[in-house]
Amino acid sequence: MAADFSSFQSLGFTKDGGIYAFEEFGINDGSGLAYSTIFFIDTVKDSFLPGTPIRTGVERDTESIATVRREAMEKATPLLSKHGILDQPGELAAFNPITEIDASKDELRYLEHPADPAFGKPYTLKIEEFTVASPGRCRDFIDTLKAFRLTFGEKNGEPADEIVHEDGTDIPESRRCTVGYRLGGVVTYSPLAGAPVHMALVNVLSLGFEGHNGRWIAVPARP
Repeated sequence: MAADFSSFQSLGFTKDGGIYAFEEFGINDGSGLAYSTIFFIDTVKDSFLPGTPIRTGVERDTESIATVRREAMEKATPLLSKHGILDQPGELAAFNPITEIDASKDELRYLEHPADPAFGKPYTLKIEEFTVASPGRCRDFIDTLKAFRLTFGEKNGEPADEIVHEDGTDIPESRRCTVGYRLGGVVTYSPLAGAPVHMALVNVLSLGFEGHNGRWIAVPARP
């Protein structure tokens, strides 16, 4: 049994932290064809920039994943250059892929900055699933879909109970027929002037050709 779990590559932020970009790429489990998608997220509105995501795929299996990724980056270069995103990569403060055995799938505790000796106080993000009615596109396969709520359980070392994001009853079609979520990582960025931004990396699990597929979404959290 094989499923389509996309790989994740963080690209960076605008200087003020107002936009975050990342790439996901992989091999489609049904067709066996390569794909790459580059997302540009407005971290204030929690929405995609107009004209994005930039999706690239192939219609035949003679093209490699390297070719597809290169084409996606070429299409994304004007936006990346316009906003200077590659100049501010941010920090991969926490990462918890599906292959981790003992780590929790619904909670990450991390420090904002990488350092040894460490400094600063920890943050904790938590993800909680709940069910919503299955839309027409999924009703023949599954009775309900999974939605999620993301909260800060700790901020700068202090207990918290702050909702960062909560799904409504209409799950975006791009998530497909969702069966679960994992809190897969956190990317942080601290602008020279302005509030820091934490991007929660959420693995979206959906029905696949063989097993569950895993794709990435990034949710802005402003501590």
